[in-house]
Amino acid sequence: MRVYLGAGLAQALSQAFSMFRSIVCLAGGVGAARFLDGLSQVYPAEKVTAIVNTGDDLDYLGVHISPDIDIVTYTLAGIVDKEKGYGIDGDTYNCMAQLERYSAETWFRIGDRDFATHLLRTAFLQQGFSQSELTEKIRMLLGVKVKILPMSDQMVATKIKTSAGLLDFQEYFVKRKFEDNVQDVSYEGASIATPAPGVVESIEKSEVIILCPSNPILSIGPILAIPGIRNALAKTKGRILGITPIVGGRSIKGPLDRIMRHLGLEVSPLGVAQLYRGLLRGFVIDNVDKAVASKINDLGMKVVSTQTIMDSSAARARLAEDSLKLAETI
Repeated sequence: MRVYLGAGLAQALSQAFSMFRSIVCLAGGVGAARFLDGLSQVYPAEKVTAIVNTGDDLDYLGVHISPDIDIVTYTLAGIVDKEKGYGIDGDTYNCMAQLERYSAETWFRIGDRDFATHLLRTAFLQQGFSQSELTEKIRMLLGVKVKILPMSDQMVATKIKTSAGLLDFQEYFVKRKFEDNVQDVSYEGASIATPAPGVVESIEKSEVIILCPSNPILSIGPILAIPGIRNALAKTKGRILGITPIVGGRSIKGPLDRIMRHLGLEVSPLGVAQLYRGLLRGFVIDNVDKAVASKINDLGMKVVSTQTIMDSSAARARLAEDSLKLAETI
């Protein structure tokens, strides 16, 4: 039983949104994972599909790592490190410590139990299994009810053009702690990548598609850059809405605010909405940003304001509930 809802209220909310046979979420990392956790409190988790960014995947120390997929999976499995929002709760770093003794690169910190996930993924990929098949295996073994799909089984690499040169995503984000000025962002391989099995079908069948409160440039951007996904969204009859990751002129987590500033974009929910213009019919903003609601309306999006900071289980569920209420009206 969830602390916030309880069985009775959870059932009532689930029935209230029964008009939606299924929901698809386009997801990045921490923000998306927390939203999906809230959504699973107010809507049947088995009817939710998360299409997750793999543009920040990397090969490191001999293993293939899919950070956003792992964050979403660990969060929904209830084993994520809640303080950091990623990794496994209570993990140890003995392997990293030993690697440091060997003078190996350890800038990308991996916990021992987390390493097991990457070892399993790498072994299966080397045996010819796809990212989709491996993601499904781990999801089932960890008891996650939300369907989790990588955006593609093919490699798409988010590249960051900076004053220091062209950087791989994790080099910019983790190794260099996103301190470089960003001049451009590209998605290498996206134009020839195909959606992973089940991605297009889930979009076609879903009544609601939600762009989670993830970075629109680094997390949602790679997903939308895949032609098959963009085309499916353009054709769907589903109600498409988004949730702002910018509150009060700052990103809730990560470097989005500084990236938008570097690229000459307005650092506000309006700036995010402008990136999604022509795609969304609804947009969720925080109460502190009500002043820009009318300008977002002018972009053709219906707007609702609520608390978007997911600082508790209750807040996650409330944001999901308010998002679905908006979906009912668009």
